[in-house]
Amino acid sequence: MAVAFRGGRGGGSSAGLRGLFSYRIFVSAMFSLLFLATFSVVLNSSRQHQDPTLPNTGSAYMHRTFLALQSDPLKTRVDLIHKQATDHLTLVNAYAAYARKLKVDASKQLKLFEDLAINFSDLQSKPGLKSVLSENGNAVEEDTLRQVEKEVKDKVKTARMMIAESKESYDTQLKIQKLKDTIFAVHEQLTKAKKSGTVASLIAAKSVPKSIHCLAMRLVEERISHPEKYKEAPPDPAVEDPSLYHYAIFSDNVIAVSVVVRSVVMNAEEPWKHVFHVVTDRMNLAAMNVWFNMRPLGRGAHIEIKMVEDFKFLNSSYVPVLRQLESAKLQKFYFENQAENSTMDAHNLKFKNAKHLSMLNHLRFYLPEMYPKLRKMLFLDDDVVVQKDLTGLWKINLDGKVNGAVETCFGSFHRYAQYLNFSHPLIKESFNPNSCAWAFGMNIFDLDAWRREKCTEQYHYWQNLQNEDQSLWRVGTLPPGLITFYSKTKSLDKAWHVMGLGYNPSVGMDEIRNAAVIHYNGNMKPWLDIAMNQYKSLWTKYVDGEMEFVQMCNFGL
Repeated sequence: MAVAFRGGRGGGSSAGLRGLFSYRIFVSAMFSLLFLATFSVVLNSSRQHQDPTLPNTGSAYMHRTFLALQSDPLKTRVDLIHKQATDHLTLVNAYAAYARKLKVDASKQLKLFEDLAINFSDLQSKPGLKSVLSENGNAVEEDTLRQVEKEVKDKVKTARMMIAESKESYDTQLKIQKLKDTIFAVHEQLTKAKKSGTVASLIAAKSVPKSIHCLAMRLVEERISHPEKYKEAPPDPAVEDPSLYHYAIFSDNVIAVSVVVRSVVMNAEEPWKHVFHVVTDRMNLAAMNVWFNMRPLGRGAHIEIKMVEDFKFLNSSYVPVLRQLESAKLQKFYFENQAENSTMDAHNLKFKNAKHLSMLNHLRFYLPEMYPKLRKMLFLDDDVVVQKDLTGLWKINLDGKVNGAVETCFGSFHRYAQYLNFSHPLIKESFNPNSCAWAFGMNIFDLDAWRREKCTEQYHYWQNLQNEDQSLWRVGTLPPGLITFYSKTKSLDKAWHVMGLGYNPSVGMDEIRNAAVIHYNGNMKPWLDIAMNQYKSLWTKYVDGEMEFVQMCNFGL
């Protein structure tokens, strides 16, 4: 009985478990059938619409799954083919543009690229490709796709071959173009740097160096401190003796005048026959007197120092330049907005130098009236150095001419056309544009011929024509000098006067050594820091380095 009872109890438990498992299997099967039925309904529903959209409810993941299931695998190939054709069309057009720009085999490669671009465009417009690209929901036919794919691949292959063949050529031309662009940019920078350098050079040339200012102040201080040493000396009869050799030097630069005078005296064979007429402005008169009192010329040479105001006839009623100083138009040209405009135009800055209005620059046109008892006079600029005895200049026969000077023209350069405005009818009627120009700086003047030819009156005539607007000539003293002494100038041997040491680094040393006078015309004066080193020693050798004030003012000798 007991055994039957245990056995019956165990059999009932097994039947319960089997019932539970059967129930779960049944539920799972029902849910699976329900899911499949729902999925089938949704899929069929989406195929009935040309443009399936995301259901209002549900996840984006499910939506992407539906799109992937309903997509045509051939459509992806169509898109790739279309993209490949479009990309290569763009590339071909780009190379065609480079061919046009760089002109590389324009008759061949350019035409090939343009034809290939047209072929790509025609291919995209063909009905076959249009049909496979259309988005009307129709299935893509594999045969049509293969045909289109083959045509596109052929065109792409051709394009790649052409690009590979011409790539090296294009790369070379592109490098050349880049080099040209770089050269152009460097040239622009160089032009700008040259302009800035020219402006800086002009400013440096117009400025008074600290050493020269120091020297003038020291000399004036000496004059104030010891007035008893510098009383006015009695007149020297030699200054009016026409049998002697007379020099005219007009300057406000003490050290420059001292170099000119010292170089003449040191190289003169008979220095006691040489007389120097130095004219300066009121501000520098005391400094000039003290210098030549402290450092006498020696060797018997004579010197006379005056200021412009000592010549009473030089007034605005007689001198056109002084009268022009009162002109508002001329003052506007020189002084109004000068600082602003100078940085914009270096050429303008050169001619806006107010020194052109200084009477010291125009005294050279009044020599016969300033020294009425003299017959000949040698005019020297303050930026020259004399290397030989100059007495031979007084012995030159000027053939009745007024001015003896070295001509500066060569070829078409430095002729009258470069200094005067020949578009003005008065200039055109009066002068030959091909006439050779000459240099101021070392000029031997026959004062008797000057008076006979009435050159000062001629100078006044042209100055009175009101050249304030520079319609006749640029500012400065050379153009009016060319006018005043036109056809009245005797050409001298070039060895008397070598120029360019203030701007031309190519003047040969042999030419300089053979010259009687060397001229530092230009901006790079020998007393400035911007002087050219190869020529500076020719000037500094005549600076009186033993003079105490020169040592104190640090001239850098």
